[in-house]
Amino acid sequence: MPRWHVVHTRAGAELLAQGHLDRQGFETYLPRYLKTRRHARRTTRLPAPLFPRYLFVRFDPDSAPWRSINGTHGVSHLVCMGNRPSAVPRGVVADIRARESEEGFVEVHDPIGFESGEVVRVTEGPLAQQSGIFQGSDDDRRVVILLSMLGREMKVTLDRDAVAAFA
Repeated sequence: MPRWHVVHTRAGAELLAQGHLDRQGFETYLPRYLKTRRHARRTTRLPAPLFPRYLFVRFDPDSAPWRSINGTHGVSHLVCMGNRPSAVPRGVVADIRARESEEGFVEVHDPIGFESGEVVRVTEGPLAQQSGIFQGSDDDRRVVILLSMLGREMKVTLDRDAVAAFA
């Protein structure tokens, strides 16, 4: 009976390994998400593997020529337990696929990482080096902090990456 297994790939070769395994007749799954990249004050979202250097491949170890996976271009090795491929627990791949958007990317929601009332520091922009009190978040990418400026307190909404824990 076919089950999902895990393939460890060479660095940055997930798509290459997936293509070669697909051409060999294996069913593969490479879960990807949209990674936020900031460079020179510009934010872009690029597809990236959810599990860097890993992808899933489905086969029956009793009937499929699974040993050929280790010799596939882009593959480092098939994850095994002893001499047998180690199967992923049932439902794991289905659960990951259920979190995909219409575009085929897994929806990942990073936790903000701050508690309400925690002191934080602004790291970017015109308010850099100011400290304030974390109030909450208004969506996945923005946080609200309370700053003391000009003798009064003001609520300011900033990009989540522009705020760090106060050290």
